[in-house]
Amino acid sequence: MSWNIDVTVEEPFHNRVDEAWLTMVIENVLRFEEVAITYELSLLITGDDTMHELNRTYREMDKTTDVLAFAFQEDKEFQFGPDCLKQLGEVVVSLPQAEKQALEHGHSLEKEIAVLTTHGVLHLLGYDHESLEEDAEMSARETEVVSKIKL
Repeated sequence: MSWNIDVTVEEPFHNRVDEAWLTMVIENVLRFEEVAITYELSLLITGDDTMHELNRTYREMDKTTDVLAFAFQEDKEFQFGPDCLKQLGEVVVSLPQAEKQALEHGHSLEKEIAVLTTHGVLHLLGYDHESLEEDAEMSARETEVVSKIKL
């Protein structure tokens, strides 16, 4: 299966995160979830100022955050043909927040970025954590996917 994945790492973070590795992380999530449709999605690695602005504009929360997911298609009932390209959405990750959380959790920056990216892609695929049951299911999927990524 082939997906169209666009990864953008903003300055000054270019030398801190490998775009090919990020693409592989997303592909692993899509493979793990057995996604058979050719999806187009994007990932943006950015700073806290951009995350703060996005969070304020789209979620009405006047603070920065670690990851945001913007799904382009919310209708899961619509059936796509086998050759149809579906725009899944965009995931945005704050590198400064990932660094902070990696230190807090005692693991590498790579692992934290993998966790946040996986979390965002799972949101695009319809997972949520509004209830305890949803949170448990999403956390389990996230943990399982990240455990299969070479860090």
